[in-house]
Amino acid sequence: MTAAENIADKGAAPAAEAAPGARFAAYLHRVRPQIDDYLARTAAACVPGTPERTAGDLGRYLYGPLARFTASGGKRTRPALALLGCEAVGGEASAAMSTAAAIEVFQSAALIHDDIADKSELRRGEPCTYVTEGTGVAINIGDLGLSDVLGYVLRDQALPADVRLSVMEKLFQMEERTIEGQALDLGWVRDRRWDISPEDYLYMASHKTAYYSAAIPLVAGAIVGGGNEAQLKALDGFGMAAGLAFQLQDDLLNLVGDAEAQGKDFRSDITEGKRTLLVVWALAHLAGAEKDELVGILEAQTADPARLARAVELIDRAGAVEHVRGYAHELVAQAKDLLCDVELNGPARETLVSMADFFVERAG
Repeated sequence: MTAAENIADKGAAPAAEAAPGARFAAYLHRVRPQIDDYLARTAAACVPGTPERTAGDLGRYLYGPLARFTASGGKRTRPALALLGCEAVGGEASAAMSTAAAIEVFQSAALIHDDIADKSELRRGEPCTYVTEGTGVAINIGDLGLSDVLGYVLRDQALPADVRLSVMEKLFQMEERTIEGQALDLGWVRDRRWDISPEDYLYMASHKTAYYSAAIPLVAGAIVGGGNEAQLKALDGFGMAAGLAFQLQDDLLNLVGDAEAQGKDFRSDITEGKRTLLVVWALAHLAGAEKDELVGILEAQTADPARLARAVELIDRAGAVEHVRGYAHELVAQAKDLLCDVELNGPARETLVSMADFFVERAG
């Protein structure tokens, strides 16, 4: 039995191993309860000795909302990758739990701030934090999440000091790269930039998504597990390719996925005028009236289903849907190749390969 299976084998969901990504989906199912439990036990709180009345206010305005938002998280994919990275190099997955929690609380902070920037209304089926708490309070709640990223690892005295330092360096890199990607994404919208090339987009998405969605979780977990330089390099390259594929699949699902499964967010990328690879590819391959029409719809912030459908028609006509879907699968193939010549734990390697498939085959 692998280390992750030792962490959580109770209630594992049966999976059809033939289905793409099934092994990784089962892995997520096994480790999520332990991640949830750790997050609940280690959530940020007032320092001992805080006056009761003040502690109550801080719980209401700061610690409680962050804990609730984090508890409402989805599949726990990112923290699970920290455990998997640790296991892949022969470590005990449980040793990377503080690293996993740090990555999940970063996700919470990023989403709370993202919703403010994007003026979103719903997150995970509930009103966004800034809607319920007010913008100023929500910004501060997100700031707490950002500050707690390094705190989780710093406070984990079970990790040797040099390991804590190396992991914190990776987490700092994750934060910096993600903020860079967000700066490009927000700046392009603010300045109404439509001259974005596919290469520009890939740089932005790699920084905004791939680092924190896959590469850093895997590498940070592998550092905890004692991985060598070759293993860290392979997991980093694997995570960057698979993480970018994850983002491309997100973009595809938003436009051409299951409308019922996507709910209110279906085709919201068009409404928000997002510069996805689908959009920038289409704009690079459309001309004249069709290009102008697509830009007009993207700038209109429309939620009219007919106009959204027309935008998707134009994007598809430009060959963008086929290109992006093909490129996502190409990235997955590249990611898998990077694991071929490096020594990794056998079952964990198989789960990583399954993860790459899961990223591009998922329906939500």
